[in-house]
Amino acid sequence: MFILITGTSSGIGHALARGYLENGHRVFGISRNHSEDLETFPEFHFLEQDISEFEEVKVNMAGLLQGVEQIDLVILNAGILPEIKDLGETTLEEIRRIMDVNVWANKIIIDALFESSRIVKQIVAISSGAAVSGSRGWNAYALSKATLNMLIDLYSEEQPDTHFTALAPGIINTGMQEYIRNLPEGDRFPVVKKLRHLYETSRMPDPGEEADKLIKAIETVRKLETGSFVDVRELQPD
Repeated sequence: MFILITGTSSGIGHALARGYLENGHRVFGISRNHSEDLETFPEFHFLEQDISEFEEVKVNMAGLLQGVEQIDLVILNAGILPEIKDLGETTLEEIRRIMDVNVWANKIIIDALFESSRIVKQIVAISSGAAVSGSRGWNAYALSKATLNMLIDLYSEEQPDTHFTALAPGIINTGMQEYIRNLPEGDRFPVVKKLRHLYETSRMPDPGEEADKLIKAIETVRKLETGSFVDVRELQPD
């Protein structure tokens, strides 16, 4: 398969890219930083890019995918977590920055893929349970993931030949979790206490440990209705 993944330098994006490469697929990665281990694979093609630079993304992605007429799978994984605090303390500028990366950059990428008349078989956007939980402290992150879910649903109506899914990967030990664990103690944000308790347990695995599970989930969701929001933890094993 030909696979495009954003945010391949660390976390879930890196684990998925490596998993697909080890299975013999060709992976096109977009990220702000390089990953030396991925670049040892001859089938890995990399674009160093800040996806919030919208015009640059369109131009540079065209170069990355030059000559590629079909993408079998697009994984829109890149995203950022704002400071955990109340929405009332969060400025519009902070919200705009999060929305640019977590939502609008994905719109730019999707539009660029379809404007090129390239066949795109499946698009999976990495969402979060925060999109529906309403947990205090998630602020702009929850807003961005809820908007991302709707973005995917709307595109599924416009592009019926492509299968779309917004996929929540569950609780995984990424850099975001490290930030949360280092927050001050307190009862203000229950989600922080919950995630601290899950650290170094089987309920918060490392990305590499979850890569195979996520790859299988991405295959499984193709059987579900396009445009759906799916939580990996609710999928029934085959």
